[in-house]
Amino acid sequence: MNKLKTRLPALKRNDCKLDRRGTVIVLAVAMLVIVFGIAAFTVDFGILNVTKGQVQNAADSAAHAAMQELVNGIGPGATVTSQAASEAAGATARNMVNKFRSGDVNSTNLSVERDMRFGRRSWDSTNNQWVKEWGVTPYNMVEVSVRRTKAAGAPLGTVFSQFLGFDSFDVQARSVASVAPITGFSLPPGSSSTISLLPIALDVNTWNALVQQIHSGTPNGFQDKDRYNKASGTVSSGSDSIPEVNIYPEANSNMPSGNRGTVDIGSPNNSTTDLKRQITQGLNAYDLSFFPNGELKFNSEGVLYLNGDTGISAGIEASLKSVIGTTGALPIFISVSGPGNNATYTIVRFVGVRIMAVNLRGGPMQRYVRVQPASYSTSFTTRGEVPINLDSLLSQPLLIE
Repeated sequence: MNKLKTRLPALKRNDCKLDRRGTVIVLAVAMLVIVFGIAAFTVDFGILNVTKGQVQNAADSAAHAAMQELVNGIGPGATVTSQAASEAAGATARNMVNKFRSGDVNSTNLSVERDMRFGRRSWDSTNNQWVKEWGVTPYNMVEVSVRRTKAAGAPLGTVFSQFLGFDSFDVQARSVASVAPITGFSLPPGSSSTISLLPIALDVNTWNALVQQIHSGTPNGFQDKDRYNKASGTVSSGSDSIPEVNIYPEANSNMPSGNRGTVDIGSPNNSTTDLKRQITQGLNAYDLSFFPNGELKFNSEGVLYLNGDTGISAGIEASLKSVIGTTGALPIFISVSGPGNNATYTIVRFVGVRIMAVNLRGGPMQRYVRVQPASYSTSFTTRGEVPINLDSLLSQPLLIE
């Protein structure tokens, strides 16, 4: 009897141990579920966040690249129609997105019809705001959406989250790129970069007549004598459907005495050496240092005053010929007063041109500096909240959303 009594406490202790073992097993299983759950969300949400960044980078890069194609269809120097430019932009965006990895794939797909749209962005001076109009030409704005979604047939698959009922995630991003009107130029202090801007001015009436002929077909007397080959960057005789204007002043023009169109951009004592350097190399930081805050820009009234020079002469002919086929900005003036070096030009806009042909020998009627409207842009610009005109000089593409 005593032996039986002594065994009972031992049996009870063993039963308690068994109960504790069962509890530990349950807790262990529960902890494993929690651990696997945390691991699942950690791994899969890590992949999700990385993919979001990849998809956004793809959208930004595609929108920027597409906008670079759209500028070819903007303005009097347009080399293609808005429709052709948008088609090229779509192809470029698709190829760009295709280069980006997104999550579990090395290449991402883009449907131009579904994922892109084109429009026009303009400044509303009355309400002081930018207005976006989708589907309205000329296109100067593009939106690109990159999708890894079920609706697009390409969701982002999961790894561990499948055990928790999540078989995929939807990931998408959008980006909008556009251009803005240029109101001036500037360079960082001490910069070795330059800005391609011709130190020669053209009157606004002549320029407007050229733009009108190109835009509406009004015969204003401008001829298309020179052809630009985009592939080779060369110019030859023939037609390329963009007429030229001779910026060498005619003898009967209303230029003041002793002045033939060149302007001092920078030092008021520009010499022929300065003009030649600016033509072949562009404006440098020293040239711009003569202007307030180192910026060549319009004032609050929308004008810029530049001193005149003695004019276009044979001394700069070789320099002009050396840059035939290249593009740059050209100052457009509304009025000029004073003779020779004392002339003052009232500049009202800058436009993009390409130099096509040069001859500064012979009599006045034999001389010419022919240019045609062309797309020109540089990163060293001041962007303004001003209306975009047909011939506005535009900034390089920028992401606005």
